[in-house]
Amino acid sequence: MIDPHQQTPPLAEAQWLWRRLYVFAASFALWRSLSEVVDRTEPRALPAVASGLMSLLALTLVLYLVAPTAQQLVALLADLRLRLGGAK
Repeated sequence: MIDPHQQTPPLAEAQWLWRRLYVFAASFALWRSLSEVVDRTEPRALPAVASGLMSLLALTLVLYLVAPTAQQLVALLADLRLRLGGAK
């Protein structure tokens, strides 16, 4: 059974520090890349290159927002499994 007095340390990811640092650094790098690309790309190729870099930035931000939810879902499923007696 589950011991209600047992305290488990929070996962490091729950503090969001490393995720924030990674996303802010990656976002800055992508914005910097976009700036460099705008300066160096010929005008007819610029929309495709800028769109690709903005897609990478969007993916990074989506992962930043979805990761905490995924962590909570895993914790919920693990707790549910323990309550239903699935783990021995």
